[in-house]
Amino acid sequence: MTWSRALKETARTGLTIERTRLEPLVALRGACGVAIVIGLILWLGSPPLAVSSAFGAFASGIATFQRSWRPRPVLALAAAAGLAVSTFFGYLAAAHPLPFVLLLAGWSLLAGMAWAVGPVTGLVATQMVAVMLVTVTLPTSVFGAVEHAALIAFGGLVQAALIVLVPIRPWGAQRDALADAFAAEADFARRLRDDPVAPFDPQPLMNARHAAAMTPRQARRRPRQLRGYRALAERIRPVLASLADPVIGAPAEGPERDRVRDLLDAAGTVLDAVAHAIRWGKPVRLPSEAMTVLEVPAAGPILQGAARRSALRLMALLADVVESADEPLETVEPVRPTPRPPSDQHGPTPQDTQQQASSGQRPSAAKQSASAKQSASGQRAGSGVEAVAVRNALLRPTVPRLVPVALRALRREVRWSSPVLRHAMRLAAVACAGYLLGLVMPLGHGYWAPMASVMVMRPDFEQTYSRGVARFAGTLVGVLLGGAAVALGHPGEYVSAALAVLCVGLLYLLLRTGFTVASACISAYVIFLLGIAGEGWSQTVQDRVGLTLLGGLLAMAAYALFPAWETPKLRDRLADWLVANGRYAIAVFIGHARPLERRPRHVREALLDARAARMGWEQSEARAQAEPVRHRGISRRSAGAAQTALSTMGRVTMLLEAHPPDRDAPPSPEAAEFAAALRAALPDAATAVRERQPLDWSAVHAALDTWRDREGTAALPVRCAELLVDALDELEGALSRGPGGRNRPRRRP
Repeated sequence: MTWSRALKETARTGLTIERTRLEPLVALRGACGVAIVIGLILWLGSPPLAVSSAFGAFASGIATFQRSWRPRPVLALAAAAGLAVSTFFGYLAAAHPLPFVLLLAGWSLLAGMAWAVGPVTGLVATQMVAVMLVTVTLPTSVFGAVEHAALIAFGGLVQAALIVLVPIRPWGAQRDALADAFAAEADFARRLRDDPVAPFDPQPLMNARHAAAMTPRQARRRPRQLRGYRALAERIRPVLASLADPVIGAPAEGPERDRVRDLLDAAGTVLDAVAHAIRWGKPVRLPSEAMTVLEVPAAGPILQGAARRSALRLMALLADVVESADEPLETVEPVRPTPRPPSDQHGPTPQDTQQQASSGQRPSAAKQSASAKQSASGQRAGSGVEAVAVRNALLRPTVPRLVPVALRALRREVRWSSPVLRHAMRLAAVACAGYLLGLVMPLGHGYWAPMASVMVMRPDFEQTYSRGVARFAGTLVGVLLGGAAVALGHPGEYVSAALAVLCVGLLYLLLRTGFTVASACISAYVIFLLGIAGEGWSQTVQDRVGLTLLGGLLAMAAYALFPAWETPKLRDRLADWLVANGRYAIAVFIGHARPLERRPRHVREALLDARAARMGWEQSEARAQAEPVRHRGISRRSAGAAQTALSTMGRVTMLLEAHPPDRDAPPSPEAAEFAAALRAALPDAATAVRERQPLDWSAVHAALDTWRDREGTAALPVRCAELLVDALDELEGALSRGPGGRNRPRRRP
């Protein structure tokens, strides 16, 4: 992509206003916190003190709107405490330019390195530097610096107290994450009706896992509806895929495929109903048609083999999901129970019933009624869910225990090739350069230039440039509107305070619609807030718009001169994904090789690593598409084909995972040999991907040929191994494309 096209695309992205769900009550609560602080300090103190305290409440409120699963009061207090410390030291050094520049450089460097801990930490740390540049313009003494810092902390304390005293949809973020996971699976089930090999985006399940990680105190207080669901959601996805797959599941056409389509549609309906119940804490409402489909048909057997096993497992899992809601089950209309023929061969056999009883599964979701759920069997199911919740508990470290974790993350990023370290160095250099330029330029409010740079800069190219355009456009609108209101209305202290609170409320309400809107609200808020302290507006429009443009240009120039491109790292990300997928496949095949020693936890950990590697690749690939850099070793066409091959590899492994062997099944030495061959080939393959060398899967092909000769191609593990090797061959072909798009000759055993 050329620079002109890259700038055009990033500008379009920055100016885009997204349509998102608004939270007016939460925004009103945050605005009330700012209003309480400003009004109280204006009544008891002075306007400069009111401005300082308002910035504390404002920054704490923004911190609570970030996408974090930690308790919102903790986020508010942490943001206010950090801002109070940074502002105190800024006040002490503000009277001397050289010490303040050194302090600004060090603090900006730390704020940039905070991105190593996480995006929320990086955003809050960046906000501390930006707000410090504003608050230190208010003159004060050492005692006054302590007073201002205490008032900033007080603003965060007020926001935290409001969150505790006025809870608005508590656990709403966790509910939404879990509900989104089930809604994504419902959409997946419906797409499988028309496309049996439709892809599934694991991001909702990853978000649900992050939301399930709680501190010990949160884990004790969370609602019952948030316990046990996530583990069931993870088990449903491979069953849906294996049921729909035309190679492993039902044939592509015929009565069995029609039955599969009906089951998938009913599963989507049930999962949507469960998602709605989780999101709003209401009973699960199931249409009678879906419940009828999820019963064993009375006409006789329809599905056979692996498809039949997948259907029975899906029915049992959906029943578990409905029971885990811990809410009365409601049907849209009453359903008469369908009598089952005494010799129904399509129904569960005694062996199936015994297996389901040993695994804690139930035969059908449609057989669960409200009275049955409140009986002793429902109590047993509830205790089973509690056991699952305890077994799958994910404990997030508390804030004190997070310190060593953060230090280890910082140490990992202290290397020249780290994008976080480069971002920190850019941030420190640009903040100091912008501050010095603001001092020497004959303009008022010179801090707007470094503040704009700090608010714009991010570790990647696309966000930095798109936010630079959005910041300038939003600042232009906010300064024009705020300056016009001040010039025409000449508001006093309390009117300016009311207008500032109004801007804060709009900011909290529209924060997730885009950075342009947020920048407009912030600019107007700063104008009205400084108006409380008696700041004039005569230089506001032209000078502040010019300084904002200067800050944005400095940020963009810094990234262009000292970049951290993602494009050269694509092959590394691809190699990481290949290794993670290979380990996931090895864990699944080892389970078939030695069923008695099968460890589901090992498979689960390998699956999580594969998901993380896939998301790392997708994020890097998306960032690389917006960069004005040549592909340097892998073209877009080759990258797309390689992504398809690795996605197929993960999907095939997931299909085999959905059909684990029984504990008493005989071991398979051939599966162990295939897994060993794959394990031996992975390191060399990853090195070949990174160094642009041809891949060699000859040992894996030989192990597969031996397995086929001994067991044939009818066995499910053998068929999955064939599909897996085909995906590896597709990866080899994708990475062996020449510059013109043609494939170079591939080595074959």
